[in-house]
Amino acid sequence: MGKQLERDLGLPSVTAISIGAMVGSGIFILPGLAMEMAGPAVVFAYALAGVLVLPAALSKSEMATAMPEAGGTYLYIERAMGPLFGTIAGVGTWFSLTFKGALALVGGAPYLVLLFDLPVTPVALAVAGVLIVLNVVGAKQTGRMQIAIVAVMLAVMVWFIVVGAPSVDRARFGGFFGSGFEGILSATGFVFVSYAGVTKIASVAEEVENPDRNLPLGILGSLVITAGIYVAIVTVMVGVADASALTNTETPMQVAASNALPAIGVAAVVVAALLALISTANAGILSSSRYPFAMSRDGLAPDLFEDVSDRFETPVNAITITGGVLLVLIAFVPIADIAKLASAFKILVFVLINVALIAFRQGSIEAYEPSFESPLYPVPQLVGIGGGIVLLRYIGFVPLVGAVVIIVGSMAWYYLFVSRRGGVPREGAMTDALRRSVGRDVVEQTESEVETAGHEVLVAVTERTPPDVERALIDLAADLARTREGGVRVAQFDEVPDQTPLPQSAATLTEADQAFEARMADRATDSEIPIRYGEVVSHDTRHAIVNYADHVDADTLLIERSAGRDTLLGSDTQWIEDHAPCDVVEVSNLDHDAVERIGVITDEGPFDPAKVALADALATATGSTVTFYLPIGEDQPESRRNTTADYLTELVALCAAPVETRLVESGTDAAVERAATDSDVLVVSGIQRDLTDRLLGRGSDPVTAGTEHGTLVVYGASQPGRIRRVVERRLF
Repeated sequence: MGKQLERDLGLPSVTAISIGAMVGSGIFILPGLAMEMAGPAVVFAYALAGVLVLPAALSKSEMATAMPEAGGTYLYIERAMGPLFGTIAGVGTWFSLTFKGALALVGGAPYLVLLFDLPVTPVALAVAGVLIVLNVVGAKQTGRMQIAIVAVMLAVMVWFIVVGAPSVDRARFGGFFGSGFEGILSATGFVFVSYAGVTKIASVAEEVENPDRNLPLGILGSLVITAGIYVAIVTVMVGVADASALTNTETPMQVAASNALPAIGVAAVVVAALLALISTANAGILSSSRYPFAMSRDGLAPDLFEDVSDRFETPVNAITITGGVLLVLIAFVPIADIAKLASAFKILVFVLINVALIAFRQGSIEAYEPSFESPLYPVPQLVGIGGGIVLLRYIGFVPLVGAVVIIVGSMAWYYLFVSRRGGVPREGAMTDALRRSVGRDVVEQTESEVETAGHEVLVAVTERTPPDVERALIDLAADLARTREGGVRVAQFDEVPDQTPLPQSAATLTEADQAFEARMADRATDSEIPIRYGEVVSHDTRHAIVNYADHVDADTLLIERSAGRDTLLGSDTQWIEDHAPCDVVEVSNLDHDAVERIGVITDEGPFDPAKVALADALATATGSTVTFYLPIGEDQPESRRNTTADYLTELVALCAAPVETRLVESGTDAAVERAATDSDVLVVSGIQRDLTDRLLGRGSDPVTAGTEHGTLVVYGASQPGRIRRVVERRLF
């Protein structure tokens, strides 16, 4: 049994970690830069960013109570959207949080210079090293330290707000919206990263005691507290200091404090800034290290990230490697680039978080049972998705390029090192929801096909059609028409040379024509189904058949399956299938009286509605049993099996004939072999070219056993497009 992490983080630690992860660079470094974009409306930008973060906070609170495990954002997106998106989210969020930690340490350097005459980068690297060691020692010590830091930091901030508020000059807010819509949105996107830590605690959810209560309270409570602090502090900053002073300094909080507080207050603000920036970096290491840890447990990252220290019971490798990345960022990457990259990808991740919740709600994951549910679903999620997309429009080109690089790199990692090695036997809730949606759509189409009334069936024959084949075609046409309250029309198509005038040929009745009319007259007299018949003379049989089907408004066209150019329509059959205005069914070797078992083989996706309707009609008329064969493959997720079973149950309910279903786990070839062996008649789709060639002995591995009584190849008039077929084959 492997080691497990102890649940020892209570509500104070949860709230402190979230606040400490937010209140740092977002208020001590970014206001001056954001003010260059939005002017005094930077206050509104901070408030708007908090509002747009709220949907993701609600979504993540719900998912955290359903899955209180290490991994946070990665875990939820992976479970919702599958391993590929989980890899992207895990790698991207890992880097994003690490960027934010580096931003906090590098951004804190100017405040250090105010107190000590020390080199900036070495000190930042030293502080980072200490924090890495603290995280290796244990999460409890980290949580306790975070509470102390946040307590001191909040006390100083409240002091700044209370003492500085009376000094606010309203005149400094003149032209509040002078920067315009674009300036405000640019600033909102830029400061968005200030709220990134609001959901960071979910990444250590596995170490939170009573997660059903403490996770949502900690996440939402910290957001409300932090948003209020941000808006109040930025309001005071703008109101007590000149705009030029705030935008031309690397320590805007210290500049504002100098105008509102006594010297001891300024010193306290500087100390609080240092504590806040350290707490942000600390929380970044704490939570970001959990992403490779969780990915390793799910088979998406090397096993070394999963190792838990025997002494400290912490994921030591994940923490130290994350710390190494942090040190590299501090040493080599400019602070502005770090901030922009972190903000851009955080927006993308929060959009995916909202999509993930919708996927969980729409899917059928039985284990998803949150104790907290997002109110007003799905309105907040849709607002969060739309708002995030709008902000990305204004975040800038370079950050988006960086995010794309991370996404492409994550995809490359997944396909090269995960998928090629067998992947993981798991799929996301979104895949399941999409499968159910596609299944419902196909079931509705099938229901419409089965219950259609007034169905007109056209049987196309030629002078060369043998009487037994003609009889089998008409029998099948009568079965289809009977179940749908329709009629049968039989047409014999005679082709004459181009030199022969058509009126002359139409006026001449050959012996074959007379024999055809005699047979049809007898059949029409004996049939309970209306049968009309006639002959069509043309210079081009294939065009004549298609034109006649269109003229009589046929719903289904029945023709004999051609085995070569010399048989019946020869190579023209494929042209007819491609151009006919209705469903086309090619019939091969059908003995109507000997049918007892009808096998329907999937088209590597849900069953074609026309194929289901044909099989049901034939089975109803002959008293046969229909069996649906669906290859599912081995080691499929339980969600796929459940959804597939539900789809088949709905499909069975639509049929009037007795129906059985077979899930074949050995793949498509095994399903074909089994269906061919167990069935008298096989019903397949025309788009299954390889399969029909095998069934009719054209391929190198013909399947003929058990199908001596016939094969029906169905070409639906309304076949799904190429993309839709790819999606269906992927899902079923």
